[in-house]
Amino acid sequence: MSQPLRIAVIGGGWAGIAAAVTSCQQGAQVTLIEMAGQLGGRARSLATGEAAPFAQLDNGQHILIGAYSQSLALMQSLGVDLAQAFLRTPLRLRYPRHEGLQLPAGAPLISFARGVLAYSNWPLLARLRLLAAAGGWLLRGFHCPPAWTVQTLCAGLPPCVKQDLIEPLCVAALNTPASHASAQTFLRVLHDALFSGPGSADLLLPRLSLSELLATPAQRWLQAHGVKLHLGQRVQQLSRSDKVWLVDGQAFDQLILACSPVEAARLCAEIQSSWAAQAAQLRYEPIITVYLHSPGSRLPAPMVALQEGPNAPAQFVFDLGQLSLQDERSGAFAFVISGAAAWVDKGLGATGEQVLAQALREFDWHSPPQVQRVLAEKRATFACTPGQQRPPREIAAGLQAAGDYVQGPYPATLEGAVRAGMAAARHALKKVG
Repeated sequence: MSQPLRIAVIGGGWAGIAAAVTSCQQGAQVTLIEMAGQLGGRARSLATGEAAPFAQLDNGQHILIGAYSQSLALMQSLGVDLAQAFLRTPLRLRYPRHEGLQLPAGAPLISFARGVLAYSNWPLLARLRLLAAAGGWLLRGFHCPPAWTVQTLCAGLPPCVKQDLIEPLCVAALNTPASHASAQTFLRVLHDALFSGPGSADLLLPRLSLSELLATPAQRWLQAHGVKLHLGQRVQQLSRSDKVWLVDGQAFDQLILACSPVEAARLCAEIQSSWAAQAAQLRYEPIITVYLHSPGSRLPAPMVALQEGPNAPAQFVFDLGQLSLQDERSGAFAFVISGAAAWVDKGLGATGEQVLAQALREFDWHSPPQVQRVLAEKRATFACTPGQQRPPREIAAGLQAAGDYVQGPYPATLEGAVRAGMAAARHALKKVG
């Protein structure tokens, strides 16, 4: 082509950033349009107007694993120092009063077997049954009937294994309770963690805020490479004219919709009504984050797993003081409730009170903890249930969707969003190039 390919990326979350960066790296002329005033989408930081340690809060807590190769590669390409940005450790599930399962360093399968056999909190028979089940998943290629839930998949496992390992991993990875989460998607996550090489099951806990992790370095990189950024601008209309796409009247060769499925469905309703209907039918699971403040307090680990129950909403808590590179975050704690629909219904105030009561039961505090802020992302992820019909990437010629919700093997994770954005960009360049 004599002129650079003109690509518009609509949406500046992790998928949109990945699409814009990939397109720019391949020589396209890129315009990125984001309706919010900042990049980052649902994984961003919020200025609160308060004093430290709550001057800036993440809109939820995110964990990466070593198998999330494309997310890590994207960060590196933007100049992020991964060794500084993350606390990286082998998989460890620490509970308030005892250690949970820990995997030693080494080849993933061997590490998993060694970690399970060494975990004396489970009876030997329970450990052997877990290894036998995992062996069965391996022999079946980590596939199962599409209608199975994680609860069905793990029905034969001892209650202690399900409670201490399967249920926390499921809700952390899929943001959907095991009782109605897709077993096939769960197995894909386990496959990548166990088969992607040494360190693939490692936990990567962010030391930086979510915006510093990707959105801020991405904005600097995109501006330095000539990408046109339009923040705080909501696209009103898409149309097709003379082999080009018009975005509110501006012409482009290719469009990538990296906005939410709700926005994408609105923009595509008259272009491809069947695709828009499929995107609009997605159901969602919320995530609530309750921030507590307790000066001088410290948890037994940077991330601690919790047993949820009728009066115990949170499944994980993060000690932000231990994770942060800045001492000013000391005394700040983030309690996370995944699959939080029932707690959204009860109200954020009531949920904060229940989390505070849960925190007082589970930990010893140096000073009385106080609820500082309760944040809810009501459409945090799509509900990852069996048989979920996710819309395809391609909407029409020259028009693609990119997001963690499009068809693919991953749940609604940062890695799923990044991979979708990269795939959309490469497809757009291939179609025209």
